[in-house]
Amino acid sequence: MIVLGGSEGAHIGFELSKYLRARYYDIEVKEFPDGELYVRIPVDVGGLDVVYVNSLAKRPNDLLVETVLSLETIADLGARTIYSVLTYIPYARQDSRFNPGEAVSALVIAKLLKSLRVDRIYTFDLHLHRFRDPRQVFGDNFVNLTAVRDLVKYISTYHKLDDCVIVGPDEESEQWAKIASEELGGVPYTVMEKKRISASEVVVEPRNPDIVRGRAAIVVDDIISTGGTIVETVRVLRNLGVREVYVAVTHAILAGRAYNRLVQLELQDLVASDTVLSPISRVRTAPILARSISTSASS
Repeated sequence: MIVLGGSEGAHIGFELSKYLRARYYDIEVKEFPDGELYVRIPVDVGGLDVVYVNSLAKRPNDLLVETVLSLETIADLGARTIYSVLTYIPYARQDSRFNPGEAVSALVIAKLLKSLRVDRIYTFDLHLHRFRDPRQVFGDNFVNLTAVRDLVKYISTYHKLDDCVIVGPDEESEQWAKIASEELGGVPYTVMEKKRISASEVVVEPRNPDIVRGRAAIVVDDIISTGGTIVETVRVLRNLGVREVYVAVTHAILAGRAYNRLVQLELQDLVASDTVLSPISRVRTAPILARSISTSASS
């Protein structure tokens, strides 16, 4: 087995190769003056099991093209088995047509990925809300891993959590709130709900406000993009008397001034996984991947 790292996958790919006891190589990627990409696989992959690692965050369009070129080339060169690790998959948030004529980008990207000659695709905490199982969209060879358990384990390791509650910042985040609750031994959890007061006024509050009062709150979600949702959630929690607030997310996109906004919240801790490199990426996903890939390879 060998591990190949794309432009945004080297940090995970190299560590993953150590767990898998495999050789690691960077894929050669260059940009031509006209903006087109040049991709070269630097090693003979014929007859080998290949793990390809990349994150498609922040530059999704370029990284999607890079990934397609890389994976199809690996297949052309005769790899025996191809495991594609895409730690963050973009365009998943538009999983329905809300207005006439809109592209349902999640379905389009799913069709693209299903067309590739890979044996298995791995990702983390995919942002699909209207499908209970991502395999409905991405196919049976799709593995949606979670970093939430390791994120809350990190917080519980470095902080003394007395009388804590898990909070999901919106109704869609309940799936991650449940996982976090289970990991911490069944602590209570709630999610924020939007209640419309008028045509222009919306109030956000926990489904069960009494659960959070006087407690420490761990806010868990799949992604921080602009930071607006987290800022509003923390504001509401503090108004309800929450004494400590921790925030844990899988994907720290941190678009624009998001990081500055979050720092000014003066949280007890703010942590993310390394699916997307950021100043708060302190939880490693390579061990999670190694366990899953090793299980697949031995079955």
